[in-house]
Amino acid sequence: MSLMTCKISYILSAEFVRAAVPDGKTVDAMVLSTVKRKTSTPLNGTEHEVNVDEEDGFILRDRLLPLIICLLRTDKVPAVLRMYRDTLITVMKASIKSTVAEMLPVLISKPIDSDSVTGDRAADSDAGGQSLANKLRSLSSEGFVQLLSAIFSIVQVHLQQAAEVKKIVQWIMRNLDGNISPDDTNPVVQHGGSVDLSQEKDYDVTSRVSNTVTRTPTKLPLFQGKTNDMSSINSIKNIRADVLRESTEAVFAACDAAHGRWAKLLGVRAALHPKLRLQEFLIIYNITEEFIAATEKVGGRLGYNIRGILQQQSKQFVEYQHSVRMAKIKAVLDQEMWIAVDVPEEFQAIVLSLSSTDFPVNGMEMPSNDNNSKLSEDGVSTSQESAHSTENNVENSNGTSTTSNENKVESTSQTENSVAGHVRPVSQTIVLGGVGYHMVNCGLILLKMLSEYVDISKCLPSLSFEVVQRVVEILKHFNTRTCQLVLGAGAMQVSGLKSITSKHLALASQIISFIHSLIPDIRRVLFLKIPEVRKHLLMSELDRVTQDYKVHRDEIHTKLVQIMRERLLANLRKLPQIVESWNGPDDNDSQPSLFAKAVTKEVTYLHRILSQILLEVDLQAIFRQVVQIFHSHITEAFSKLEVSSPQAKNRLCRDVQHILVCIRKLPAQNFSSEPVRNYGLLDEFLAEKFGTKVDE
Repeated sequence: MSLMTCKISYILSAEFVRAAVPDGKTVDAMVLSTVKRKTSTPLNGTEHEVNVDEEDGFILRDRLLPLIICLLRTDKVPAVLRMYRDTLITVMKASIKSTVAEMLPVLISKPIDSDSVTGDRAADSDAGGQSLANKLRSLSSEGFVQLLSAIFSIVQVHLQQAAEVKKIVQWIMRNLDGNISPDDTNPVVQHGGSVDLSQEKDYDVTSRVSNTVTRTPTKLPLFQGKTNDMSSINSIKNIRADVLRESTEAVFAACDAAHGRWAKLLGVRAALHPKLRLQEFLIIYNITEEFIAATEKVGGRLGYNIRGILQQQSKQFVEYQHSVRMAKIKAVLDQEMWIAVDVPEEFQAIVLSLSSTDFPVNGMEMPSNDNNSKLSEDGVSTSQESAHSTENNVENSNGTSTTSNENKVESTSQTENSVAGHVRPVSQTIVLGGVGYHMVNCGLILLKMLSEYVDISKCLPSLSFEVVQRVVEILKHFNTRTCQLVLGAGAMQVSGLKSITSKHLALASQIISFIHSLIPDIRRVLFLKIPEVRKHLLMSELDRVTQDYKVHRDEIHTKLVQIMRERLLANLRKLPQIVESWNGPDDNDSQPSLFAKAVTKEVTYLHRILSQILLEVDLQAIFRQVVQIFHSHITEAFSKLEVSSPQAKNRLCRDVQHILVCIRKLPAQNFSSEPVRNYGLLDEFLAEKFGTKVDE
């Protein structure tokens, strides 16, 4: 190649690159002026659609077409395209760097939202931002999104022009057959060449190629030599393949470079993003997804690196949010006083949204974040509790009285929870499936957490599998720890309770029953985004958790029955001493004995406490066993008594009748097939020994 040809090729190459690559400073100034104006307004959404003016597209084609034709004659198009690719990447990286430098002072000067600032970011801000990384970390989440939005817009401008250049180059190359020859129907450029109109539609190129297009019947050879030679034809094909490949690689390389810069920005703030609120993280996640989709559409290939970074940060977000909730529920459980609380309206709304059959797949109203609806570890507003005397408490046999821990959480008695001066509606129970459940503080907090897991799953559907695993873990911990604290009497050590009463057990039963009934709805909602092939494993795990809750509830009911049995046995041990006084000649007391009064008083108190809290079906199950124990144990004890005097027989008869009257009132439906309610061994003993009976 002659020296003159080299100089011409150099000039043509430089002119092509100058025409194909937009002026970085001009683009930056145009985009940044628009973005800076928007930084003064709240970020309600992001718009990144950049439209290339049709006339500008024609002008670009006018400039590139003769340059490409001339470069084809020197066989320099592939090399020029490689030069163009490197220049495009360099200019775009410089634009991104310039954007960050220009935007940071503006965004850092904006006031930081104290509610959303994290400790790490506050420390970086206080440190004065000595490095670029510190400055990026000191940005609020909103400021960071605005920075990403500016970078997105600038990258869009560069990539759209790169895509336009690619279309022009490929359109020219796909319509070459070695000569540019006209016919009567095709537009012909003055450089010569035939155009296939069938290809024109595919590449969105109109018949207007240039404002200087003229029609000419002449035929100018594009490549030197005979175009019908086999070697020439192969050479043309090779050049065409090289040019098409290099034009595609240039755009993809530019997209890949943009992905790399974006990924670095995310990486600098990797420690901050997991600690953001869901709404804040979701904005960053969505703009990144939009950026990936837009650049992949232009580049034509998947950006595996940036997708991996986004997925990694999403998993870190889920893991951190889960660890925070696990720590909180552990603290709340250890501070729980097992006192019934009122149920604010927002919690009933959560249940309704979860249990609704038309649960919105693509969106669920987020729970209110105002201060009046927040739950803290210190508890929610509780029902006014009246203190019972120690003689009315039915104590857990595992518990012994202890002094209160001076650090225990005080239960509040206020029920006012106002918003803008209005009382927030509250209820004594939370309704699920038409059934009302009494709640304690930890139960409401767990419900709020479960709704937050659902929100995370809905907003990050690609991590639904991981979210379900975290839900299983927190449900397991709640069930296990509740069992340790109430059934195992652990609350006496960690919460300072003096004893575990039947009321504590009943409330624990309600919470466990409520979660047990809610799990199917949680499973249905969380499984909406999980592929069928992965559901089986999770379903079996949730089934095991559901069964564990059922077993726990049954164990609580068994414990309540056991408490009543132990109280009965304690009274029966005193019976022989009481009976000794019956045989006295001057025993004319017409009242039931102390034994009969104590037994009926305790079972009546248990019934009164449980009937205020438990469901009717649970009451029936518990008191069927209690009635059975009363019939068997009392009948056995009375059968062993030696009563010979008429006074003693009368006292025994009165006691049996008094106890049976109490038994008739207990909710033990279908206890026996006899028409008389709760008929049993004690009735048979009364009829056999005294020839009488107690009716309904």
